[in-house]
Amino acid sequence: MPTLEERLRQVMADETARLHAAPDLVDRVVRSTRRKRTQGRVAALATSVAVIAAAPLYLTVAPGAMQTPAVSETPAVSETLGPPAIDDTPPVPSEPPSLGDLGDGKTLKHVKVGYLPKGLKWGNWSVDYGDSYSTSWNFDGDEPGSYCVQIFVYEGEAVQQLDERVQAHRDEGEGKEVTVGDRTGYSVIANVGEDGMAGTPTLFLNMGEQRRAEIMFSPTYVKKFPDAKAVERELTKIAEGLTADN
Repeated sequence: MPTLEERLRQVMADETARLHAAPDLVDRVVRSTRRKRTQGRVAALATSVAVIAAAPLYLTVAPGAMQTPAVSETPAVSETLGPPAIDDTPPVPSEPPSLGDLGDGKTLKHVKVGYLPKGLKWGNWSVDYGDSYSTSWNFDGDEPGSYCVQIFVYEGEAVQQLDERVQAHRDEGEGKEVTVGDRTGYSVIANVGEDGMAGTPTLFLNMGEQRRAEIMFSPTYVKKFPDAKAVERELTKIAEGLTADN
């Protein structure tokens, strides 16, 4: 009595001859059937015959030319249903941590702001990264997100990063050393554009071994002052008014 594989080989040979299938079609299906014997010998035969009896799919490679079909193992679900859909929706950025409601904006965690130029109000914005935090002030009616004065405070490990920035200005010969009461600082016009765009007047203040402050005037706000000396005086007065609670 013919074995299952012999019967299968004969059926497949008859069908492939009728369909002009690839010469190794039978061997590939037999190998596939062997791997699936755990599903039952009769089921394997029925499944294999059903595969070859199904209408073949052809791939057009040129006008008038056809490629013979090939039989392979059962494809994965993604192959059967087509490639998975690509989600091209950009992720929505999460809101950065903030200092919360600062009221008049003159208390930033451990630092108090004793002086601000006349007419400025808290900009209802802040950010808190733990060892560095910041807020800003502008005028009533200014666009949300704009600023006139901004203060960044650096503590702990963040101090070293700021000190490296200040040292880079020193190395480039940008800015100058300043004294603010009994504290030291460094004054510089930062972020000057290569196209001649005005930079940001900035005063870096040493508030202790593990704390620094960076006080900035926006280039737009600077235009409200008569000259650079007036801007420097205001930056110094803000620095003088900064105190810490520890």
